[in-house]
Amino acid sequence: MAANRSLTLPYDPELAVSDAPLLEQSDQAEVSGSSGQSRQRPVKVLAGIFLSSLFLLTLIWTLFQGQEEPRDQAQMINANLNKSSPSSSVSPYSLIPASRGVPQGVSEKTFRGVSDANDIYPWTNAMLSWQRTSYHFQPEKHWMNDPNGPLFHMGWYHLFYQYNPDSAIWGNITWGHAVSRDLIHWLYLPFAMVPDRPFDVNGVWTGSATILPGGKIVMLYTGDTDDLVQVQNLAYPANLSDPLLLDWIKYPGNPVMIPPPGIGKKDFRDPTTAWLAPDGTKWLVTLGSKINKTGIAMVYETSDFKGYRLLDGVLHAVPHTGMWECVDFYPVSTAGDNGLDTSANGPGTKHVLKASLDDNKHDYYALGTYDPNNNKWTPDDPELDVGIGLRLDYGKYYASKTFYDQKKKRRILWGWIGETDSEAADLMKGWASVQTIPRTVVFDKKTGTNILQWPVEEAESLRFNATEFDTVKLEPGSIAPLNIGSATQLDIIASFEVDREALEATVEADVGYNCTTSGGAASRGKLGPFGLLVLADGSLSELTPVYFYISKSTDGSAETHFCSDESRSSKAPDVGKLVYGSTVPVLDGEKLSARLLVDHSVVESFAQGGRRVISSRVYPTKAIYGAARLFLFNNATGVSVTASAKIWHMQSADIRTFPDL
Repeated sequence: MAANRSLTLPYDPELAVSDAPLLEQSDQAEVSGSSGQSRQRPVKVLAGIFLSSLFLLTLIWTLFQGQEEPRDQAQMINANLNKSSPSSSVSPYSLIPASRGVPQGVSEKTFRGVSDANDIYPWTNAMLSWQRTSYHFQPEKHWMNDPNGPLFHMGWYHLFYQYNPDSAIWGNITWGHAVSRDLIHWLYLPFAMVPDRPFDVNGVWTGSATILPGGKIVMLYTGDTDDLVQVQNLAYPANLSDPLLLDWIKYPGNPVMIPPPGIGKKDFRDPTTAWLAPDGTKWLVTLGSKINKTGIAMVYETSDFKGYRLLDGVLHAVPHTGMWECVDFYPVSTAGDNGLDTSANGPGTKHVLKASLDDNKHDYYALGTYDPNNNKWTPDDPELDVGIGLRLDYGKYYASKTFYDQKKKRRILWGWIGETDSEAADLMKGWASVQTIPRTVVFDKKTGTNILQWPVEEAESLRFNATEFDTVKLEPGSIAPLNIGSATQLDIIASFEVDREALEATVEADVGYNCTTSGGAASRGKLGPFGLLVLADGSLSELTPVYFYISKSTDGSAETHFCSDESRSSKAPDVGKLVYGSTVPVLDGEKLSARLLVDHSVVESFAQGGRRVISSRVYPTKAIYGAARLFLFNNATGVSVTASAKIWHMQSADIRTFPDL
């Protein structure tokens, strides 16, 4: 990459930053002869490309040999949803996917949650094309995973992301780069960093940005070395006056952190955004690891981002949680609705500690108190500690990362939504994975026990053609179609009121109910399930219920569950069909409420203003394009429900390559 590329934009004094280099002149001189980053790939990567191509040719040949067309087995599911979808006829081709990522020392990147993983459904081009989202961020093609180093600079939001420029499966991890004015419409830029140095030749892995006083930017990231050791590296923009931050310089003294004694060489990764120490002169950064099966967050101290000292003890540790990846650590205001800079602390703040657990591939968080003088964070509730309590998202979601948006004084959360289909299907469609719609994060002042996540307000700019349905009465065992036309790209806000007399008259109902183990929406109880059927076809042979379910104890206390059921989402056998969900706090006087973002194969569901969130990947074969429909339903046996909904169709976001680059 040429070192002098930049885009000339009108000067704006409010966006101006210092052009002083981060490094001293002597440091700059060391890299002046190699300011551009080579795009050459290691020999092993070229071999990988060849093998991937050979595999794809073999797959195509196999699929064209004697492939059977699937039998049409669509049948109406009755109103109580108790019938499951029949199995589809599948091709005889079989493939057991290889493990990807684990041999290199990171989490598993191959989806292995398909019970019929050996059966490859005969997907058509139309089916695969429909799966691509229209307003979620994803690259033009190939594999993507973790969001990296998000930041706002000179009028542009920047997103970096783990990317394989050669294939739709994980490997050869490079930093992709895109920019946006509004977090919705994106422009692809050239790669920010490629694996081309001994300290990152096996992968430019996850990292975070820190904006220093005066506007300087530093990026810390994990590199996988030529010896397969995880180390932390420093990079910084070649030209801070470039709003697009097109070129990045890797510090010649890398690595700046190596695994300390007692930490495995493959258990040391994912540095966070740095925050100021109490003395105001040093910076602190945490990253994840483990000791035996105890997950830990370690803290390093630095004054110049080139030299680091490991602080005594750990920020926090939780036994039996395993390796902590993609740790995030940030303050939230307990008084206001604004976000806080990462260095904020003191009265009126709590700190969120979040870790992505390598052992189960979920993102957990907890609220607590941070004592920087003793390098300790303490959870408010030990029973809701990191890894054993609350999750950021109860669906297909991992490796999340936040940043402070200084433009709008808010904290923004990104998260990776991976695929839950087969690698063979991903290779056929040529891409894998999306990012969530960016979410704001605030403290839930009403409960005091959790955060609230909500789609950024800019997403509402895509809405058009609103339709409202008021006080729709849903008797037990009923389904009501919502006639809005195609239901592929939607923003839905819905509320549900349960018949109060019937609820109070119910003495006991489904004590011990659990979304994931209680049979999904087909399992009927006195007080649930009821909600929405999204991405359903007209005959209900495919459908994805997102619903509430109320359980009640003999002492009169009720517990509300929020769930998403993929078990009948597709006739294809080679896709994940899980039931996701958890309990959700509902306070006195609150209606049950949900917001759903439907975008082709992605459904993001938010309950009670964002107290609980579920991201789902669904791969229908019939409920696609104009055949996708939307319904309200009540599959409870003992209570009527009154539902109201406002539904917008959503325009497609403009996501394309930046012009003239």
